[in-house]
Amino acid sequence: MDYVSALLPPVVMAAFFIGLVVTIVKSQGGPNKAKEDAFVDAAYARAEATRQADGTAAS
Repeated sequence: MDYVSALLPPVVMAAFFIGLVVTIVKSQGGPNKAKEDAFVDAAYARAEATRQADGTAAS
C-alpha cells in the first residue's frame, strides 16, 4: 500500500493541472473574447492617456 500513497499526490496534481489547462483553453475566444479585448483596449487607452498627460514619451 506504500506505492499507492506515494503515487496518489502526483496523480491528483496531474489531474488538477490537466483540468486547469482544459479550462483555460475552453475559455479562450467565444462570446467572452470581445469583452476581454474591449477591457484590455480600454486599459491600454487609459494608460496611454495618462502617459501623454504626464508629458512622457511612449517607448
